[in-house]
This record gives sequence, structure tokens and C-alpha cells, in this order.
Amino acid sequence: MTYQICQRCVMDTSDSDIFFDSEGICNHCKDFEKTISSPKLHKKIAAQQLKLLIEKVKSKGENKKYDCLVGISGGVDSCYTAYLCKKWGLKPLLIHMDNGWNSEIAVKNVKKIVDKLKLDYVSYVLDWEEFREIQLAFLKSSIVDLEMPTDIAIAASLYKTANKYGIKYIISGGNYSGEGILPLSWGYHVLKDEKLYRHIVKSYSSQKIKKTPIVGLKQEIYYKFIKRIKYVYPLNFTSYDKDNAREFLKEEFEWKDYGGKHHESKITGFWQSYAMPTKYNMDYRRATYSSQIISGQISRSEALNKLKIVSYDNKAIAKDKDYIAKKYGITVKEFDKYLSFHPKTYKDFPNNKAQIEWFYNLYRRIFN
Repeated sequence: MTYQICQRCVMDTSDSDIFFDSEGICNHCKDFEKTISSPKLHKKIAAQQLKLLIEKVKSKGENKKYDCLVGISGGVDSCYTAYLCKKWGLKPLLIHMDNGWNSEIAVKNVKKIVDKLKLDYVSYVLDWEEFREIQLAFLKSSIVDLEMPTDIAIAASLYKTANKYGIKYIISGGNYSGEGILPLSWGYHVLKDEKLYRHIVKSYSSQKIKKTPIVGLKQEIYYKFIKRIKYVYPLNFTSYDKDNAREFLKEEFEWKDYGGKHHESKITGFWQSYAMPTKYNMDYRRATYSSQIISGQISRSEALNKLKIVSYDNKAIAKDKDYIAKKYGITVKEFDKYLSFHPKTYKDFPNNKAQIEWFYNLYRRIFN
């Protein structure tokens, strides 16, 4: 494919599925602009939508100890969402899923939020021996979605915990302003594809999945339609600015910055800042900056200047490789060998993409 970059955002042909109109504007821009121009997100209506959402959460949780469940990672979005839930008068239960990769800063950030907000908190700890082998299978498969086991386990732990406490709303810190653009080939792990997940584990390891929680299409149908547990994203109904939220958390909660988007996890930080751009030619920052450009947080020229800076430091990467290899129980040489394998995406494996997208579209039409 001849190289081309969008004239509106900074997405380019490093996304193999991108296409442009006659003016050089990419499909991601148009799709995102269509999303954020939804009547529900217009400023006045968004405020009404937020008020209605809060009322629904309180109503469903009336006479219960908790009316919502909030996943908290130690990052900006989730910590700020926990703060807002307290501010809105909700009764949140906070939950953190520990997959063994938490940075020390992230752990301390979670504790500060929990302590200062005086909220109840549970930690859902994965069995490391089993999870390590599952994630190693994904590394050996060479799929870009190394985070699929984590994302599926997070979703499963949230559903299980919500169901346990009779909670009907899972409140997420996910938001359009910084995450509205993400090519599917860069982030297929956002789809909970159990078929692909089990195929990779079976093909690249001898590990049996016994303790690590999984949620796939069948479980999604059960929790969403039978148990009526709903994910909601209130930050989309606020004038959310991540930089402002970061400064607020620092001032009010002594929250510490961990370096970059999703760097609260050591493996995620390494994967997005180093492995994705060097092995897969996917600079995750392009998606983040493009979302911020369309949502008016930064200019395109500012994003282009930021992209000129290499996303990783060679000395730090050498230390990260050593740490990650030891944690996986392999040598750095083995780790480098896996990183050198031909890059793959979900398209190279059996998957349930069509069925999952059909279900999500149906669910949105019914409940949104």
C-alpha cells in the first residue's frame, strides 16, 4: 500500500484497513465524528443523559449496599471515574483485577483513591502460574493482541462480581475523547472472542484454562440479557479532559503519573510503546492523538510533533525485556525470538468476529 496519512487526524496506512475519501480524510475520522455528533452527546442533552443515568443507577441499587461496580486500574480514567461516582452520590464497589503485571505506582494510586474516598474495594487476583502460560501462548502465536487474556479476564471478573452482589451497572472509565479511534486490527482484544482465545491457548501451550475467568459470546448474552447487567460510560456525557483530570488527581489524591497511556501495567506499557511500533508497525499513539484531535483536545500539528519523538527509550527497554523475560520464566534470547516472529492479527486465526459484531449491534439497538 502506498503510504498516506489522513489530512484531518494522524492515522495512516500503518492500519491496513484504512481508506480515504477524495479530500484525504480517513474512515476513522468520519466514523468518530459521526459518533460524537450523536444527539445524546450534545452538551445540553448529555447533561440530561448523565442525570438520567445517575438516577437509574440509584434506583436499581436502592436498598442495596452497592448500586454500581467500578473497575479501577490506577490509571487516570478509572481513578477519576471512581471520584465522580462518589461525587454523584452513588454507592460504588471498586474492583481491581490483578494479573501480575501491576506497576508499583499503579498499586499505590489505587490505594490512595480507595482510602481517600472511603469506598469498599475488592481485588480479583488471577492465578499467576496459569495466566503466565496463557499469555505466553499469545506471545508465541505472534498475534498483536497480547492483551486479550487480560481484557477477557477483566470483563469476566467484573460480570462475576456484579452478579455476586446483585449490581446491575458496571461503570467504566472508557471514553471517546481519548479512545474513540482504534483500528480493529490494532485492538481486536476489545472483542471478547472466546473461539480465538481458546484456539491460541490450545495451539501454543499445554495449559488447561481452569482458574482464569473467561467471558465469551454465550456469557455476554447471559449477563446482558438474562441478568440485565449493563456497562455504562458516564465520562462520555461530561466535558472530560484527561490532562485536566490528571492534574486534579495529583492535587487532590497525591496520585502519581506512571509515564504513558496504559503504562500502569508493565507489560502493557512495554507492548504499546515498543513491541507494537517496532514489530507490527502500529504506533498506538496515532490512535490516541487522533481521538484527541477530533475531540478538540490537541491540534494535528501538535500530534505530528509528538510523533516525531520515539515512543521508547532503548536503555529502559533493555531493563523491561530482562524483567518481563524473568517473570515469564524464559531467557531474553527466547523473548527476542518470539518478538522476531512474523507479525499476525486476528485475521490469521479462527474467530467469531461476525457473530460478536452482530450481537453487539443487536444489543445496542435494543438497549441504547
